[in-house]
Amino acid sequence: MSKKKSGIWSFFASVQLAVWLLSIVAFFALVGTLIPQREAAAEFAEKLSPALLAFLQKMQIFDLYHSVWFVLLAGLLAVNLLICSLDRFPMAWRRFRLKHAPRNDEAFVDLPPENAFQTTASLQNASAVALSLLQKKYRTVDRSDDGEAVFLCAQKGRFSIFGVYIVHLSILVLIAGAVMGAFWGIEAYVNIPEGETVSSVQLRGSGQTLTLPFSVRCDRFTVEFYASGMPKTYQSDLAFIKDGRVVQTGKLRVNHPVTFEGFNFYQSSYSKVAGEKATIALVRDGGRRDVMNVAKGYDFRLPGGEGTFHVLRVEADLMKMGPAIKVSVDAQGKETVFWVFRNIDQIRGANPDMIARMPILNPASFRPYTFVLMGLEERFLTGLQVNRDPSAPVVAFAVVLLIGGLMLILFSYARVIFVRVERKGDTVVVAAAGKSYKHSAGLKREIQYLIAELQDTLEQSK
Repeated sequence: MSKKKSGIWSFFASVQLAVWLLSIVAFFALVGTLIPQREAAAEFAEKLSPALLAFLQKMQIFDLYHSVWFVLLAGLLAVNLLICSLDRFPMAWRRFRLKHAPRNDEAFVDLPPENAFQTTASLQNASAVALSLLQKKYRTVDRSDDGEAVFLCAQKGRFSIFGVYIVHLSILVLIAGAVMGAFWGIEAYVNIPEGETVSSVQLRGSGQTLTLPFSVRCDRFTVEFYASGMPKTYQSDLAFIKDGRVVQTGKLRVNHPVTFEGFNFYQSSYSKVAGEKATIALVRDGGRRDVMNVAKGYDFRLPGGEGTFHVLRVEADLMKMGPAIKVSVDAQGKETVFWVFRNIDQIRGANPDMIARMPILNPASFRPYTFVLMGLEERFLTGLQVNRDPSAPVVAFAVVLLIGGLMLILFSYARVIFVRVERKGDTVVVAAAGKSYKHSAGLKREIQYLIAELQDTLEQSK
């Protein structure tokens, strides 16, 4: 590349562009936090006007983190950070490798009076004390002398020069992790009735079925309620089954996920579903009433011996008319099939002539009995969100890089310390100066502390 950079390179190497892109990404990340995303946006969308809803959908606000323009912003930010780093790294590398000569007269120009002191110690003793102290504080110290003066030079914090580049790298790795999660991650859901086992989940968006390399069973579901009737806490006791045996169990609660073989399970929702059992009453002409618990596939002889009763189906909500069971009665070689509804009175009230038109809905189809569905067994169904994010190690590595880079930037800085021990007549003058590309206030304090410590050490060595 020529020394004269192209306009495109200069544009993407701009720090102002990085600030603008970071601000825009942060703004839309805030929008994505405030506005419900994906399935959670359904209730929020109902409150919006049709025009506003259409605009937000067109802008992909309800799936913001997977939107084309958000990915484009992240891509532009990645290119900007990469080019910024490449553009400035050679200078940083030269600063890192720069070797300072122990003698640097420019560093002592306009030296503040507090950065020097006189001592009656010999030049040899004073320089030895200064060398020992610098080696203790800075390890590597270079020395030169001209007979009348000794010059010492020490460096520290050179690696802090790379702090900003480590932060840039962490953001690039974070963006790469987000892309990995978006394209190769799995977001799915599954509903498991209490006591049942599943081995597949439904992918969000496409609705396709994904077969898991293991099975999940909900052994128990518990829920606690406030006095108002609102749910307080709910928990699913899960068992993970592989090769026919339970290899892990876990108690799944809201905000307390369970992980198995790289899949993260989150407690998302719950509901009640009808079980396979029902309670029915057999009311005969004359008023006698018998109550029985039955289930799908259940057979029994009617109390009067009129025929055999069969339970064919159990439905929690048949055609939005409520719980119902489909039954048949075999009597003298003739089969009578009909439905028994729990809400039969409401059905009759809403449609007075329905039973006359549809005898199959008549609970008194087999005389002398009228069948009454008193209720269905209910059990809980737990709704789980299932995620697998292959980018998790990448994101964790990015966080480590980010913390390391910020610590280098905030708690360290590159500086060079110069100490001159010079014979002037009958006394020796010890002076200290320094050079740093940033944090001049910190460098000033450090030199003052060094001078004070040198003076104290020389006084004690007399």
